[in-house]
Amino acid sequence: MPSLSEVDRHRALGLLQAGLPISEDSLRVNVNRTTVFRLGQRVHETDTASNWLRSGRPRCTTQRQDRDLVRNHKNNSFFQLQLHRVRQEEEIINL
Repeated sequence: MPSLSEVDRHRALGLLQAGLPISEDSLRVNVNRTTVFRLGQRVHETDTASNWLRSGRPRCTTQRQDRDLVRNHKNNSFFQLQLHRVRQEEEIINL
């Protein structure tokens, strides 16, 4: 689901504060009327236009670890396969 960029959010709020009707505001920002209405409601209730924190599964890795994983994969795309083979060989030896 696409969300409003920060620029569009503040643009829509500026138009609302200028007294433009929600329907006209939504046409100018090119989003649904409900989006502009809920944005106005949220600002009225919380005094902020920033995005809400989303629920979901907690992250297991940091952003730096994610970048390292991507970089390692690009440099050596068979890394996981090699790691898997090494583990299999270790299991055979330990039997």
